[in-house]
Amino acid sequence: MIQTLYHVKEYKEDLIYPAICKAMETLGIAGDMRPDLKVVIKPNLIMAKSPDFPVTTHPLVIKAVVRWLKAQGVKNIVLAESSGGLYNGEHMKNIYQACGMRQLEPDITLNMDFSARTVNCKNGFANHSFHIITPILEADYIINICKLKTHAMTGYSGGIKNLFGVIPGLEKPQLHYRWPDIHDFSRMLLELAQTVSPQLTIIDAVNAMEGNGPTGGTSYPLHLILAARDFYTQDYFAAKLMGLNPMAVEMIRLAVEKGLAQPDKIELIGDTLPENLPPFQTPDAIKLDFSSSLPGFLQRPFALIAGRLFKSYPQLEKEKCIGCGKCAESCPAHIIKIENGKAKFKKKKCISCFCCQEMCPMKAISVKKAF
Repeated sequence: MIQTLYHVKEYKEDLIYPAICKAMETLGIAGDMRPDLKVVIKPNLIMAKSPDFPVTTHPLVIKAVVRWLKAQGVKNIVLAESSGGLYNGEHMKNIYQACGMRQLEPDITLNMDFSARTVNCKNGFANHSFHIITPILEADYIINICKLKTHAMTGYSGGIKNLFGVIPGLEKPQLHYRWPDIHDFSRMLLELAQTVSPQLTIIDAVNAMEGNGPTGGTSYPLHLILAARDFYTQDYFAAKLMGLNPMAVEMIRLAVEKGLAQPDKIELIGDTLPENLPPFQTPDAIKLDFSSSLPGFLQRPFALIAGRLFKSYPQLEKEKCIGCGKCAESCPAHIIKIENGKAKFKKKKCISCFCCQEMCPMKAISVKKAF
């Protein structure tokens, strides 16, 4: 597996474009291209946030990829994403504007087809089918451009996790509710990734996120752009680069066990690895979740009891809450209501997915241990 790595000091087109060109050449992507190809770029546009914050894929990274595709003669290039919240024209127009995607037109088409279709999965998958946004299904070639971040539920967010954005809008919380356990949810992400199967994955790590990601964390300028065809192994590499234990990230561990990720076959090409990097700060939900640190021999008899006692839950900081309702909208268990202009939580039936924390624009939701 060839993993490219290039240093990019800051978000400037004249610095990003050469790195993209080198990555494409090293990976032999030009050989995949033809003028009539329909290329779909899948970014991370989780919420309406300025690219000045390390929340979404930076538009200049996408612009560099589009510029390279145009140079290969590719004409049909579409940007398609389903962010958190509703999946409709009004919502996505706001997302495109806030995240800086409008500046990419007319070189790229911003998707305005908000239909989706059901796709059957491979035999043996726990998920028999997925409902996936139409542009992804109509693509000849998918380029997955994610943002490197920590994540309150999964611990890590990269290539695999970014593909959750092909599920339409508020259908994502339904999958959270169907698979509340981290093992089952991670297996679902892996099965979705295998169903979508992008041909190329680029990780925007020029300015990454640590702490309470994927939206409430803080900036970690890593000054890197990573690219690979094999995004399963790439996620292993990137998690290790962050100072995380890749095998403690359930979706990566499952990818290794299934032979999808092959960390012993990584061939690093490009610039040298940064030295003496401080490890990324992990999310509060990961730090406080006792159940994830139980010794193996205790997990079967005591995981259920200890998991409940020491489980992490979202907690509202009322002074920050503006009553926008984003938390209630995204809650899979429907345990949040807006009363008197403030969110009100019920701990009973909470599945600790932290979708509410993820979608809160005011960072008004923190993490509390049950016991």
